[in-house]
Amino acid sequence: MTNEPTSLAELTDKIKFVLSDLDDTITKEGRIPSESYSALWTLHHAGIKTIIVTGRPAGWCEMMARTWPIEGVVGENGAFFFRYTNRQMKRLFTASPDQIETQTAKLDVIKNEISKNIPTSRVSSDQFCRMFDLAIDICEDIPPLSADEIKKIISIFEKHGAQAKLSSIHVNGWFGDYDKLTTVKQILAKEFGLSPQQIQSECVYSGDSPNDEPLFSFFKNSVGVRNIEPFLPQLKFKPRFITQHEAAHGFQELTQKIIDLNSRK
Repeated sequence: MTNEPTSLAELTDKIKFVLSDLDDTITKEGRIPSESYSALWTLHHAGIKTIIVTGRPAGWCEMMARTWPIEGVVGENGAFFFRYTNRQMKRLFTASPDQIETQTAKLDVIKNEISKNIPTSRVSSDQFCRMFDLAIDICEDIPPLSADEIKKIISIFEKHGAQAKLSSIHVNGWFGDYDKLTTVKQILAKEFGLSPQQIQSECVYSGDSPNDEPLFSFFKNSVGVRNIEPFLPQLKFKPRFITQHEAAHGFQELTQKIIDLNSRK
């Protein structure tokens, strides 16, 4: 979809699932405002299932799946889905845990090359919580890297045959043919029994950065929070809708729109 995004006015009234990126979509300046957390509970009480889709690590995803009012978390850019239900943690891996040692060794080579060639870069502070990927900080805990530095980081990952995706805070790289969209489609069908038609009519996806582009292109109801605007010129597939507010307040706006539409039924 190449058309420019429109307002939320045309959003469908059949939404039963909210799939959302985390950083700078639900969070604001690295934190979760009370409005965002309240929005998650509002969706939960309305019977609308929320699934977080993030590049954040397994350690974070375990906590979110266990303690937040959500149906589960797709983490590390599609490597797994964690769901806490009936007092049991269910972990579905699309990447093989048996390959972790081999992949870690290969990612260490990339990490050292990035450190040597882009000395201003840093490994993400949450790397110790990760199972499958390498996250390079581009602005979260360090001064923002330049566009050229970010391009160099991505090129190093790709030179070694790894996938690399740019988020609002990290460049994430991994080995394997999985990604966020592939895993989301699998869990919606297998875990929640949605047909292809239901996935398009009953699900909304919200995000804020270039690594959300595959999901923007797939979901009929795709939403960008306002802070995605600087990235729009480089996106071939833009979100169909865009919120009036940025980040967490844009997510709250989307939530309120969904609740309002559902209340009119």
